[in-house]
Amino acid sequence: MTQLSPPPTDDDVVLLTVPADGGYLGVLRTATAGLAARLHFALDEIEDLRIAVDEACAMLLAIAGRNAELCCRFAVTDDALTVEVSVPVRPGAGLPPESSFAWKVLTALTTSASATVVDGTATISLLTRRGGAR
Repeated sequence: MTQLSPPPTDDDVVLLTVPADGGYLGVLRTATAGLAARLHFALDEIEDLRIAVDEACAMLLAIAGRNAELCCRFAVTDDALTVEVSVPVRPGAGLPPESSFAWKVLTALTTSASATVVDGTATISLLTRRGGAR
């Protein structure tokens, strides 16, 4: 996976936390679409990003700890949207391998995708640049 560089400090940042339950993923998809539209992404780019966020959340929900919350950080720059979704994981649980179908979806739909698991919290980071620059 390509490592994402930290966004500049003057970005617009939106933080959104929802219960780690599939019923709340619509909130994250809607926020993703709204922020991508603000950046004037094309409709197909917005839909690709919504699907990528949905897939990343599904990966995290599968390993989420009991009563966990999904924390989503959106960083907006002039030409890109970075989405970082995090969740505390169950002991012994891990993300699927990078060769899995889920990762192929993420890397096909975004400019770059990466994941970390640190101190019991898994984070998937997605970067999408406007105009399909991949």
